[in-house]
Amino acid sequence: MKGVQRFAFLWGPRVRKSLTIAAVVVGVLVLAVIVASYAVDEPLRRAIERRMNERMLGYTARITKLDFHPVGFSLDLEDVVLIQNANPDPPVLWIPRLEASVQWKELLFARVVADFKIVRPTLYADRTHFQTEAKDPTPLDEHGWQDALEAIYPLKINRFVITDGTVTYYDGGPTRPLELHRVEFVAENIRNIHSPERTYPSPVKLTARVFDEGRLAVEGHADFLAEPYVGIKGDVTLDSMGLGYFEPITRHYNLNVRKGVVSTAGSFEYAPAIKTAELRHLTVTDLDAEYVHKAATAQAEREVRQATKEAAKQSQDQPGLLLRVDEVKVVKARVALTDTSRAPGYKLFLTDTDFTVKNISNQKTEGVATAHLSGKFMGSGSAVADLKFRPSRTGPDFGLNLKIEGTDLTTLNDLLRAYGKFDVAAGEFSLYMEVDAKDRRMRGYVKPLFADVQVTDKEQDKDKPLGKKVYEHIVSGLSKVLKNRSTKDLATRVEISGELGNTQTSTWQAVVGILRNAFVKAILPGFDRQVGTRVARRD
Repeated sequence: MKGVQRFAFLWGPRVRKSLTIAAVVVGVLVLAVIVASYAVDEPLRRAIERRMNERMLGYTARITKLDFHPVGFSLDLEDVVLIQNANPDPPVLWIPRLEASVQWKELLFARVVADFKIVRPTLYADRTHFQTEAKDPTPLDEHGWQDALEAIYPLKINRFVITDGTVTYYDGGPTRPLELHRVEFVAENIRNIHSPERTYPSPVKLTARVFDEGRLAVEGHADFLAEPYVGIKGDVTLDSMGLGYFEPITRHYNLNVRKGVVSTAGSFEYAPAIKTAELRHLTVTDLDAEYVHKAATAQAEREVRQATKEAAKQSQDQPGLLLRVDEVKVVKARVALTDTSRAPGYKLFLTDTDFTVKNISNQKTEGVATAHLSGKFMGSGSAVADLKFRPSRTGPDFGLNLKIEGTDLTTLNDLLRAYGKFDVAAGEFSLYMEVDAKDRRMRGYVKPLFADVQVTDKEQDKDKPLGKKVYEHIVSGLSKVLKNRSTKDLATRVEISGELGNTQTSTWQAVVGILRNAFVKAILPGFDRQVGTRVARRD
């Protein structure tokens, strides 16, 4: 006991002194590290900014501030902006805060990898940005954005998180922007630490608010190491997305989508060896859409149709590509076609429209697709159509049955004026049509039926030129000559047959073209076209 006391007496002060010195040394070292970290922040910021810009084409990054934390070997970037060099204002990306650090738990697996977190980013693009990108000869995926991101931190990214992000597209003018809010994204095991090769080892999850009411969710797995590009497989759900927000974009294609709500759910797989997209259902409610054909935009419309043909040709029966929708339902829609290319212009429309398509696919082996439509034509007559079609690389392959009954003929006066140079005071219109197309050949018939037609009206005649009155009386006389004696209705039957010719035409384009051409020719009440032309020349 006395020995211990003697030891404590002799060594206590020395130990205390040594500990004090050690504490001072550690404090000095910590202070030196802190000072050094501040000293290295600015040179490191400049170096990272330079490396990022060396890896990008057509874009430039700017970093306002960098904080390096030597103890945890992590760094924070603040106010990072990315600009498109051709249109620098506004920036296409703003990141208030980016955190990069070592993913410490992966050290247990002898892997030194990074953890990235991007806080409240805003991705912005407008029509000018897209137009510039479209003219750029560099492909979109070769601008070097991924390389620029990896230049921030020396370790490979293994976990990537985006929290509270925003994506905005603005088309210009008085339109409202398209926005995704509350974007949350997580991808883990990017470096394939825990899974065998040739799988989808990385869990990924994305959620977002679409516009005001819509909700988007994507959940699945990815292979970020796949070559030549990333592979991903998962499920997608979209609820209550408003279609009216897309009008600023669709109007560039002569399509006005005023309102509508879409919901869908399905799965997808996109990888170098396979590409599939399968929707279990797609439902559109309360749709109000109008296509407007104009003489001034006729060339642009033809270019869009040609691009659509090319896309259809590329996808039809293509190996390794499966596009499939089990069911599409359009409920209580209003759809219209307006043609202003010839005076006085006219509009055809369907209201209270229900439309169902089942088993849509680009692969012939998936079987026959069916479509059924019902609605009110021109707000009065009933319209019912049934369509069966199959994907084919040799041209449209379909069968169409269409029936329109009991339409007030006066609602078609604008069309009659545009194509027949006359109008009616009363009458009822019906139309029956059957068409089959296969192996680039088409055959069928279209049969219009007109009841109680009154082409002239004394009150209307008062303000009409004499030539116009004479023409309408001649047309009325022809109506009496062509009446079916048993029904006292005006009826004729136009046979449809011939070559479709262009194998690039899609089924939907062929159907729309047949309806447009046959309907316009048949809507003139069975009158011989040559007789009508001669009469028209007298006016």
